[in-house]
Amino acid sequence: MYSIHGVMQCYDDDVGTQRLIRAIGKSKAMELILTGSTMGAVQAEQCGLVSKVVSVEQLLPTAMKLASKIASFSQPAIAMAKETVSAAHELSLQEGLRFERRIFHSMFALDDQKVSLSVA
Repeated sequence: MYSIHGVMQCYDDDVGTQRLIRAIGKSKAMELILTGSTMGAVQAEQCGLVSKVVSVEQLLPTAMKLASKIASFSQPAIAMAKETVSAAHELSLQEGLRFERRIFHSMFALDDQKVSLSVA
């Protein structure tokens, strides 16, 4: 007995073969895709699909604490970091390194960076 559900679900969700492999590796992705198995929250955290697992009661306070920490940093630098991480997911290593270098050099033009250097 076998099920094609896992394979078909993978294509329907637009996260399957390409994105899942990059996120959790070929071996684990192959297991999930071919068996149609599901993954619990703790396993998703262990595989790096989620950054943290918290109880429902702690979800909002935890998210707000993280958001507050992120908001305390330079917003242009945060935007650049997000763009670089997103690009790393889509680019080859060589292209990603070039992209990261360009972003890093462009950060020197930020007013936040100039203020930071003058304080140091």
